[in-house]
Formats: sequence, structure tokens, C-alpha cells
Amino acid sequence: MLDPDLLKILCCPETHQALRLAEPAALEQLNRQIETGALKNRGGQPIKEKLENGLVRGDGKFLYPIRRGIPVMLIEEGVPLGS
Repeated sequence: MLDPDLLKILCCPETHQALRLAEPAALEQLNRQIETGALKNRGGQPIKEKLENGLVRGDGKFLYPIRRGIPVMLIEEGVPLGS
């Protein structure tokens, strides 16, 4: 679980929009795409590791993964959500 105080200060590294925790249903859908090899990050690399959690940008267009409890706030690691 991400510390609520940390979530308050984190923002998108590209647009500086606020972030929110990803909904479990969205994570399930993304993990199904990962299993089939269909999901790529913004850098064009296939995502191979299941998403345990993530932070969704305010406009809903990208998710930044949380791996082993640590938010990965690199633009090229963002996962397009198609919203």
C-alpha cells in the first residue's frame, strides 16, 4: 500500500497532473494484456511483469506502475490506458 502522504505529493512527471491509485478492475484488465504480450509502455517495450498496483494520471491516459511498493515515475515507463 502506498503512503497517503506520498500520494498527495506525487504528480505526473510529464504534465504534473495529480495521480490516483488504479482501480482493481483496471489492473486486472492490464494484467490480462500483459499475459498475452499485448501491452507495451510508452517507451515501446513490452511489459512482462504483472502490475501489482499503479498510479493513474488525472486525465486517465496513463498509469505509472508501482513495483515492490515503489512508484516508477519515469515517462517512458507509463502505460497507455486509451482513455
